[in-house]
Amino acid sequence: MRSAFGGPRLLLRRLREVMAEQVSAQDRLDKIVVLIAANMVAEVCSVYVLRVDSTLELYATQGLNREAVHQTVMRAGEGLVGQVAQTAESLNLSDAQEHPAFSYKPETGEEIFHSFLGVPILRGGNTLGVLVVQNRAHRRYEEDEVEALQTTSMVLAEMIASGELSALALPGQEPAARRPLRLAGEGLADGVGLGHVVLHEPRIAVKMLIADDPNKEIVRLETAIDALRAEIDDMLESEDVARGGEHRDILEAYRMFAHDRGFVRRLKEAIGTGLTAEAAVERVQSDNRARMMRQTDPYLRERLHDLDDLANRLMRQLTGEKSPAGREDLPDNAIVVARHMGPASLLDYDRSKLRGLVLEEGGATSHVAIVARSLGIPTVGQIENATSLADPGDAVIIDGMTGEVHLRPTADVENAYAEKVRFRARRQAQYAAIRDKAAVTRDGVEVKLNLNAGLMVDLPFIEETGASGIGLFRTELQFMVANSLPRTAEQLDLYRKVLDAAGSRPVTFRTLDIGGDKVLPYMDVIQEENPALGWRAIRLGLDRPGLLRSQVRAMLRAGAGREVRIMFPMVAAIEEFDEAKAIVERELTHLRRHDYRMPERVHIGAMVEVPALLFQLDELFPKVDFLSVGSNDLVQFLFAVDRGNNRVANRFDVLSPPILRALRSLAMKGQEYGKLVTLCGELASRPLEAMALAGLGYRSLSLSPAAMGPVKSMILDLDLGKLQALLAPMIDQPRPGQSIRTVLREFAEAEGVSL
Repeated sequence: MRSAFGGPRLLLRRLREVMAEQVSAQDRLDKIVVLIAANMVAEVCSVYVLRVDSTLELYATQGLNREAVHQTVMRAGEGLVGQVAQTAESLNLSDAQEHPAFSYKPETGEEIFHSFLGVPILRGGNTLGVLVVQNRAHRRYEEDEVEALQTTSMVLAEMIASGELSALALPGQEPAARRPLRLAGEGLADGVGLGHVVLHEPRIAVKMLIADDPNKEIVRLETAIDALRAEIDDMLESEDVARGGEHRDILEAYRMFAHDRGFVRRLKEAIGTGLTAEAAVERVQSDNRARMMRQTDPYLRERLHDLDDLANRLMRQLTGEKSPAGREDLPDNAIVVARHMGPASLLDYDRSKLRGLVLEEGGATSHVAIVARSLGIPTVGQIENATSLADPGDAVIIDGMTGEVHLRPTADVENAYAEKVRFRARRQAQYAAIRDKAAVTRDGVEVKLNLNAGLMVDLPFIEETGASGIGLFRTELQFMVANSLPRTAEQLDLYRKVLDAAGSRPVTFRTLDIGGDKVLPYMDVIQEENPALGWRAIRLGLDRPGLLRSQVRAMLRAGAGREVRIMFPMVAAIEEFDEAKAIVERELTHLRRHDYRMPERVHIGAMVEVPALLFQLDELFPKVDFLSVGSNDLVQFLFAVDRGNNRVANRFDVLSPPILRALRSLAMKGQEYGKLVTLCGELASRPLEAMALAGLGYRSLSLSPAAMGPVKSMILDLDLGKLQALLAPMIDQPRPGQSIRTVLREFAEAEGVSL
């Protein structure tokens, strides 16, 4: 490498000295470009910084006209510098002016320079700016010179990310690294959260960039890689992974990457430029992220997550840091940001300090979203690249209704949301005032409002919300958050506590609804082409009767001297219900034979989720004591739309005539046979949709705790007769282009119904 001062390692040491000096940000940048130019025997060294308005501004230069600093600005993608920023890839040219993307800026005086080397300034795969060197001579820069400039750019990345350069910018032109961001995602749990970022899987902070002894760093790297490979092999040989499934596939991908010679070679080359082993891992993975984030192939983007996880594991081997174990030491007003998370991980956090959750993945019907709604934690999902855009301690606001996340918000945004929080607090006070009121419409029709629950943490909400009972207790959540299959005694203890908390109010226990997307960590994963249509819920229970019997036995024993309501999910045929009901009868016989105290009465029902059941209602109703409607699955099956696929999940409106006709037929059949029909899906938790359900004839709804106040307030305002007169013709004789949702909103506004 051409160098006046002894190579990149000496340059890095001198840069470290400059970074420690007590000088202004501009002076520091000016010294840095001088050092880089001298070290690389370059006649020009320039730093361009990406601004909040997506333009690139010349912040410092050695060799170009100094008057151009803070004057030369390029649009995104403009010129060679813009191309480097846009592609996040280095550009090495022997004659820059011959390149079709070259953009001449007369104020810089760069027309006399021909060779050009530009590297992106990256952090976490995100482009913060561009570092450029130029010479008059026509030449391509050597590979080790490119490596040196890429290594040097890491120092600039940390300087830009620190916010130090913001003082040099005019309002609206600040560096993009610390810019306020409005990120659009999907609202998973309603509510507004204001707080500061806590990363669920914190990035390892690289404290030392520059190595004193490169050979020692190579040894440290090789030792860490050997330990990482051994760790992955041990995990693959463990009993719960060796049987196969998704976890094994992920670990096999880790092992492939950990043994990839190209990956290891790039790490060693980065160390050769003067970096510590940790800094080398950070640089190589930042380069990987920058490239793969620009891919459109979903398979390649998924491999990015594998590489991120592998890099984190390697960093932990190098630093000795362990994965975060406890979550109790949260700062006040914590907003947790994660790529994905299971319900058990969410429950590890101190909920008194948790103000919100942001996920890169996860949909409204994901298990963590269900638990978050149960706990009243505002949650937003589908925020792409959230874990790289957010730094620990960043101010953040999330809106679980609109699906918006405001990262590093401006003062006016903070003020607007602070007022929104105060307004919501006033609304909560209004909801508390109606807690003990029955949900009766203005024209005297009562609608029973029950809770959806599934965990011990849900039980206090029965009293707090004034619910009529628990309309859906999701028993699978206990299984999903446990490390091993809960024993009958553990299930019995939970079910007793649920019934105790409910007192005289009814509780409907749904038997295990696992399989499909609900995978238990300690059970074999069955690979299926269409898991939502596969071996799940009652199908699994009937094929594994021991599991279903132990659960039913625990429910019946818990209900000693009380009323017990048991519901079977995913029933598609009358024969399935008959077989499941026979298991309950068998367990009742077992209890009598062994002199257990019996339940006062046992009600047995089914959940209507499979469209086939809609055409068997006359055969089914005489056999059941009640029915519940699982609108989440019923809607996805009726429209053949995967509710977890964001490309199609919102393709059809749930308030459309086909859905409403199906739901109305169920309610009418229930009235005909004198059997209770309760709707338990997410439709019941949204006031507008709940209003439509009341208009269809539903007199029992089961909803999330946070929705209880808004839905009850809506019912108290509602004249049901007027609504039914409006709704019936829209369902029976819909007009093309007419939106039922829009008409219902207009009705609510005209009638003063709060939504």
